[in-house]
Order: sequence, then C-alpha cells, then structure tokens
Amino acid sequence: MAFLSEADVEQALLDQFHTLGYHIACEEEIGPDGTHPERESYQDVLLKRRLEEAVACLNPGMPEEARQEAIRKVTHAELPNLLEENRRVHRLLTEGVDVEYHAEDGTLAAGKVWLINFERPEANDWLAVRQFVVINGPHKRRADVVVFVNGLPLAVIELKAPGAEQATLVGAFNQLQTYKREIAPLFHTNALLVASDGIAARVGSLSADFERFMPWRTTDGTDIAPKGAPELPTLIEGVFERQRLLELMRDFTVFGQTGAGLVKIIAGYHQFHAVKKAVEQTLRALPPKNVAREDPARYGLPSAREQKPGDRRVGVIWHTQGSGKSLLMAFYAGRLVKHPLLENPTLVVITDRNDLDDQLFATFSMCRDLIRQTPVQAQSREDVQRLLDRAAGGVIFTTLQKFGEIDGPLTTRRNVVVIADEAHRSQYGFKARVDAKTGEIAYGFAKYLRDALPNASFIGFTGTPIEADDVNTPAVFGHYIDIYDISRAVEDGATVPIYYESRLARIELDEDEKPKIDAEIEEVLEDEEEPTRERIKQKWATVEALVGSDKRLAQVAQDIVQHFEARVAALDGKGMIVCMSRRICVKLYDAIVRLRPDWDSDDDNAGAVKIVMTGAASDPPEWQKHIGNKARRDLLARRARDPNDPLKLVIVRDMWLTGFDAPCMHTMYVDKPMRGHGLMQAIARVNRVFRDKPAGLIVDYIGIAQNLKNALAVHRECQRFRGWNNQPHQHRRPVQRSGR
Repeated sequence: MAFLSEADVEQALLDQFHTLGYHIACEEEIGPDGTHPERESYQDVLLKRRLEEAVACLNPGMPEEARQEAIRKVTHAELPNLLEENRRVHRLLTEGVDVEYHAEDGTLAAGKVWLINFERPEANDWLAVRQFVVINGPHKRRADVVVFVNGLPLAVIELKAPGAEQATLVGAFNQLQTYKREIAPLFHTNALLVASDGIAARVGSLSADFERFMPWRTTDGTDIAPKGAPELPTLIEGVFERQRLLELMRDFTVFGQTGAGLVKIIAGYHQFHAVKKAVEQTLRALPPKNVAREDPARYGLPSAREQKPGDRRVGVIWHTQGSGKSLLMAFYAGRLVKHPLLENPTLVVITDRNDLDDQLFATFSMCRDLIRQTPVQAQSREDVQRLLDRAAGGVIFTTLQKFGEIDGPLTTRRNVVVIADEAHRSQYGFKARVDAKTGEIAYGFAKYLRDALPNASFIGFTGTPIEADDVNTPAVFGHYIDIYDISRAVEDGATVPIYYESRLARIELDEDEKPKIDAEIEEVLEDEEEPTRERIKQKWATVEALVGSDKRLAQVAQDIVQHFEARVAALDGKGMIVCMSRRICVKLYDAIVRLRPDWDSDDDNAGAVKIVMTGAASDPPEWQKHIGNKARRDLLARRARDPNDPLKLVIVRDMWLTGFDAPCMHTMYVDKPMRGHGLMQAIARVNRVFRDKPAGLIVDYIGIAQNLKNALAVHRECQRFRGWNNQPHQHRRPVQRSGR
C-alpha cells in the first residue's frame, strides 16, 4: 500500500491555500539563491520588499520617514526573551505603530502606521511559502510551510508524512520547539503554530505545550467534523480563511502572567465561533434598533436566533466547566467594546459570590489589552451607581447582592450589557417569596437587575445545561446561543475525562431509621438552593451529625490517606476533599494529621493539607488556625495551583467548588450530599488538562452515584438534540465507574 509522502501533503496543503486566496511560492523561487529572490540572506526572516509595499499602500498619507520608522520598530528586536518580544510585536501589529515624523511645515507630528489591514483582508498581501530556509548562527533549519501577511511570517506549519515511522503529532510539535530555540527570529511576528501528521492536526500558540495544541473542527461554527475524519483540511480552512486569521490574531489572542511566567493564549474553535454568535445576538437584543439576524442554529433546542429583535435577552452560552469559559467571556467583552454599533458600551459582569468575582476579574485583568481598558471592581452599591453614571463606558465587576432593592434606575442607557456567570434559577428568578422571619416580600435578583438597568441586555454563561423545569433562566437571558458539552470537550482534549469510584463510608444507624434519613437527605437536596430556611437547617443538622460522627470520620480519614498516597505514587498531583460543614472540615483535618503529623503546619506557607473556609466571630478557638482573610485564601490558591508546592490536599465545604482552576488537581473526595448543576460544577475541579494527567477521579464516600447519573442525564438529553452535524454522533461517557 502506497502512503502519501510529506511532499504530497505539502502540495495538497498549498493547493488549499491557493483556493483560500493566497499566493504560493517555494524556497527555490524566493530564497536568496532563488530564481526570483526576495531575501538578501538566509538570516532574513521577513520579505522586506513586500512589507514596504504593503505599508505604503495601507498608509498613503504617511511620509516615508514615518513608514520606515514603523518597519524598524517591528523588525528590530528589543527584548531577549522570545515570548516577550512576540508580545511587543503583537501589540504593534494589532494596535498600529505610534510614530513621530516631521510634517511638511517642519513641525514634529505624531501618527499611527498600520502594517496589516484588519478590516479589509483583501488589501493585504497573502503568501504561503514551501520549505522556507532560515540560518541563525550555527543553526540552519527548513520550515515546511510559512504563511506571510505583508511579508511578515505569521504562521509556521510543520508536517509529517502519514504512515511513515516517527510521523506523529508529537514529532511535529517537537520540531516546532526546536525551531523556536534555534531560529527564534522567525517567530518574533508569529501569530500561531500548526503541527500535523498529515491526517490529525493541531493549532497552538508560541507558548503552548503539546496538551494545549488543539484541533479546529469546524469552518463555520455549525457543522463539526466528526471524530476520526482528516483534520488538516478543516483546520486550514477554519483557521487560515483570511478574515478568520486576522480576527484570531487581533480579537482572540491574549498574553498573561501565570505562576509559570508569561503565556500566550489563542481561542479554540468553540470559543471563537461562540463569541461571534453572541455578538450577533447582542446586536439583535439591543433596544430599539433592529439588526439583521443570522440563520437559525440547528440545535433542536430553543435558540436565541428565534427571539424577536430588541427583547434585551441575548441568550445563554453553555460551555462545559474547564473548557475556557472565563476566557470566552473576556473574548466576548473584547469584541463588544470595539463594535461601532455599541458606541462605547458599559459591560456589567455579574457573579453571585465574591470569590467568583475575584477569579473572573483576574482573567479579565489579564486580558486588559484585548478589552482596551482595565476592568473595575465595584465595592458597594454606591460604587456600582457611580461607575454606571459614566457615559464613557467601561467593564464593571460586581456581585448580584449589590443590586438588591436598589431604588430606581442606575442608568437608562441602551448600550449596557449584563454578563452573568453561572446563571441559574435560584439567583435570577423573578418570583416573589415571603421571608419567614420578617414577613417581607423578597424577589429574585432578576427583578432588581431589570429595575436598576431597564434598557440593558442580558447574556448568561453557564458550565451546565439549563434544566428542563427552569423557566427563570430563559425568561431573563433567552435561549441557547452556543453549546460545547462534556463529550466534545473530552474529544477535543479541552478537558480530561472524569472517572467515578465508590468507597462509601458506613453511617452508623438502625435499619428502620435509614429510610427516614434517606428522605431527609433528599429533602435537603431538593431545597439546597435556599439553605437558610429553618426547616432545611434542621434537616441538614440531623444529617450532618450522622455524617460527622467521630467513628465515621476516623474511617474516612484513614481511607483518604491510604488512597491518596497510592494515587500520588502512581501520578503526582493534588486532591480536594468536600465536606458537609465547617465543623466536619476541622474534624476531618484533625483526623488526617493524627495519621500524618508531618502534613500539619500552623504556617500558611507550609504543610501538606489545609482547610479553605470563611469564619465568624462565634467560631470555636480551635477553628481559628483554619480561618483567614482573602489574602490567606489567595496564598493557598497559589500553593494549590503550583504543582511543585508541598500543599497536596485542600478541604472545603463550599469554597473553590465553582470557578477554581488548579490543573494539577486530579482527585476529589466527596463526603457531602450534592446534586444537579452544583454537583457537576464541583466535580469539574479535576477535569483540567495538565501534562500527562489522563483523567480526573471522583471518590464517593456519601453516595452521590444516582445524583451523578441524574445530572449526566440532563447533559445527555441536551446532547441528543445538539444537531451539530447530520450524522449520528458517538458520545463517550464523560464519567465512568472505576474499580476499587
């Protein structure tokens, strides 16, 4: 059987680029020794003549002096670190180059020179070059395909021949890493990298490790290529269609600092297309202007595209936990603030807890270049009102609670968009209820939001699907805009699968009492959205006393210690223990450190196990070492995220179960009754991609198996109607049972 050679794959690739509107060349033609040379030496990585001609065409009013100064700023490296230099150049390419020059009257003038026309792709010079040779010091390398825009190398594609020995994605990725080390100047202007074995294909950023090189499975955001289909043609059309490549570069690329240093992040296909759909629906929802609508999506589920113009309900985006939902929200905000029809909008980002507000705020702050401003956190209701009074727009972070019973509108402007994270019915309902203690009528926060922002439009983001009996979420936000479910996230490698292991810890109870307690647990779960009600408090206390008995917790502690030590011996990582109450958190901690005294430490900077919880003035003295302020929680979060830090286990009740992201965490021990969206959000703490981590593991001590099945059934029902393509889509189960 004859296999395609690497040359065959290259030629097919170049044919596709030609179809997309690119000029095609090879090194034998444009190299320094070629028939039509465009470089003076192999040290040159830019095609200078093309760059100069493009800059002259794009900036006809600028004098030669200004144009040459702009070219000099881009072509002469200023920073020794490759990624830092890439960030510097990225800003120049996407924001324009600020220059000073002498005007005709001799005065010093300032202006901006553009090297790429992002609004009119056809105004640029597009070129794909085969076998591009670069010499840097002692190193000589030949890149398979380099994509140039206006003479600037924006993409490097490394190919391996399908079927050949060593022809793997990893091999192509490793080749790109070699190029980065040995011919770094080629990557100063780089927008993205592509690795392919001729069939499978992945796209990634300059800083991405192999696990973060992702497939691109669609060209239009609606039809998703089935798993197993050749990936390279879809990726090339999906990424390198000229308008899309420029959008990816300008609106879907961010640089940010992490614990590991500077990173560059490029949106995945699910984020890119979800944002574009969301912006279109935002324009539709704005009052009172009508804007042309896209064709209806083929979800089968209710679609935002079926809603009438001007209804202020943008819709809901369901992207599963761990797939980059926070970044998706930042990309969406970045597109909105630049849209001319929104006229410098105000974006109000709403969460329901301060810790979630801080986490999402940190993501947006990292993306401040993208959103063209520094976001602001409102500290009070008065602060919210002051910030909304500004006509200059802005990105405001606040919590739902700051909108409770605000007297009168805070602003009547129509270019206000409310972005709600983890929207669900307990927070966003319109329904009134009577407070049992005061007798006063209280409404869902949706009413207060609408009263305070009467002309605002609302969009909801969620990591779990809208439940069938949830009428509040569609009433406030509208229907689905885009869906990226668990199955597709696992297929794409955006998240890892989660496995389930039952290790139930016996609750000491007479047999005739068990049905009664089971019923009480069920009632607690049914009403967990309103845990302050006295009846539920009593039920919860009954169950908590049984679950938190000394004998049972000693058993659970012994099992966790043995199980976790075996886990980290096989695969280094971290774990989280979820308990019913703060009392149980402390008791379980004490039981664990009795077994492993060296894990204990009163110093927050030391110790292998910690509790993360809030405190109250009435808490017992023995709890005080576990209670701290925001600074303590931030410190523990940094330690938990650092794979090299000795902190290995964290014990929580509610904190960190939503929004907390520690990719090295691979095991969750559940000893708390949970269900529905809360359960799905919690278990997603262990689904993050990290190095060679194959999966996350949920260890069940309380009996959540049926609730987990029920929650997954909601996901599968939505998946069944997903309608991404015309052929049946085979879903692997995201949560599977593991043997003991």
